[in-house]
Amino acid sequence: MSDLLEQIDKERLPHHIAIIMDGNGRWAQEQGQDRLFGHYHGVESVRDIVEGCAELGIGYLTLYAFSTENWDRPEYEVVGLMELLVSTIRKEAEVLHKNNIRLHVIGDMSMLPDYARQELNEALEITAKNTGLNLIMALSYSGRWELLNAVKNIANEVRHGRLAVEAIDQDVLQKYLCTSEFPDPELMIRTSGEYRISNFLLYQLAYAELYFTDVRWPDFRKKNLYMAILDYQNRERRFGKTSAQVTQ
Repeated sequence: MSDLLEQIDKERLPHHIAIIMDGNGRWAQEQGQDRLFGHYHGVESVRDIVEGCAELGIGYLTLYAFSTENWDRPEYEVVGLMELLVSTIRKEAEVLHKNNIRLHVIGDMSMLPDYARQELNEALEITAKNTGLNLIMALSYSGRWELLNAVKNIANEVRHGRLAVEAIDQDVLQKYLCTSEFPDPELMIRTSGEYRISNFLLYQLAYAELYFTDVRWPDFRKKNLYMAILDYQNRERRFGKTSAQVTQ
């Protein structure tokens, strides 16, 4: 792992990494266990990756923890995930604060149980003044929900005469997204061998480098993070330009 770390160019790190933490349930089933067993073990991966990003000096890390579609899973799994969320936040809030990590949450918080919102709000308050890694948890989130919500809010501003239609541009739209205070991700990682973005940061991932790995999330550790970053650093980011233009 130290060899991988030494290969990383600290001057060319992605400022923002987004991760779809996939494969908890399948990992558990491969162990002959209940799906929730995988989610509990996935917390260890979260700790390791958050620590790894903080050590590298990554500015922003967004973790897709619970999508709006996940509410349609079996009730026992949803309840178990909510209980895991609350217990984890309760345990980790002070650790995040001690390590100067600031917690953010994006998504439709109104759908979360009251006890979950209370724990989240307390953790947000505890870490609010921290200046290190920004850890962004996407909870009850989906890209389509976010865009629809932004369109509704912009339409409301136009209807009340607070915004002219002619003034609406990309900068205006971004102000109405959940991620308005964060830069767009430059690297998106998805674990467990699926090759899709599953309604995650649909607008923000427009120019992100996509990295897919067969590793299940409970097995994903710092060395896997380093491999993804090295892969990112070996790519040429052109943003619609030619290679010649980029190297000028």
